[in-house]
Amino acid sequence: MHQSGQPHQLLRRELLTALLLGACAVPAAAAQLQLPPIIVPPTQQHLVGKVIFQELVTPDLARAKQFYGSLLGWTFRDLAADDLAYAEVMLGDRAIGGLFQRSVPAGEQRQSAWLTYLAALDTDATVQTALQHGAKLLFGPRSFPDRGREAVLTDPQGAVFAVLASSSGDPPDLLAEPGEWIWNSLITGDPDTAAGFYQTLFGYEVYPAPAAAGPEHLVLASQGYARASVNPPPAARPDLHPHWLNYVRVDDAASMATRAAALGGRILVAPRPTPRGGMIALAADPLGAPFGLLQWSTTDSTAGAQ
Repeated sequence: MHQSGQPHQLLRRELLTALLLGACAVPAAAAQLQLPPIIVPPTQQHLVGKVIFQELVTPDLARAKQFYGSLLGWTFRDLAADDLAYAEVMLGDRAIGGLFQRSVPAGEQRQSAWLTYLAALDTDATVQTALQHGAKLLFGPRSFPDRGREAVLTDPQGAVFAVLASSSGDPPDLLAEPGEWIWNSLITGDPDTAAGFYQTLFGYEVYPAPAAAGPEHLVLASQGYARASVNPPPAARPDLHPHWLNYVRVDDAASMATRAAALGGRILVAPRPTPRGGMIALAADPLGAPFGLLQWSTTDSTAGAQ
């Protein structure tokens, strides 16, 4: 995926609380499902540190499918086991993510949230290193026959993320098509410390983003490609909980933001240009899961594909 320019304004604390509460339920419940492989046909190519999958935790699978299908042209392949419901997210004939339904206990209110999966060669070793450097384990490590071995953690500052050693290999480094995930950002109050933690886990190169983005914005790179940025919260919201935020490539960020609102979503940050070209907007789906929209063309400045 291409580097998007730098993140932007962030999201409300309650959105991140939902992520912290719900993320570990995805793989735990998925143990009863026959999860599909990350890539078909398998390649056995492993790109440590690459974001290779996103999975939505939502209390209403049907509503999530209607929203994202109408907005982004995604289709879905339903899987089920007992009373669990899971949908593989398809763009054309390619799987690009998953939706997992998690019921909300009576009397509780939780918003849906996306969980970010980072590629590893050895999930157990990566988890042990993470724990030694202040992370907390929420789930796993656990193996799934076609998916691989995964675990869910919080980093030392509280951001939830997943680690996956894919059984089928990792997706290749190609420019994302419209409708695919294109960029990833970690929002945290201490970018330097956070970048150092992830560098320890995945061997990233860490370098400052262009000056226009601000001196605290850092880029994580591996295999010669920019993988993610690490960014502080906006000055007006220093109390925002650390979290990962993922962007989908679109042809027109402004029109897509308008459409997202018409479909029942909320606009968190109105469309605006990025420092390195393109346009971005931040939205939340009707059940509260935040995500980014990134308008990007091949003529915009880039730092590599992911």
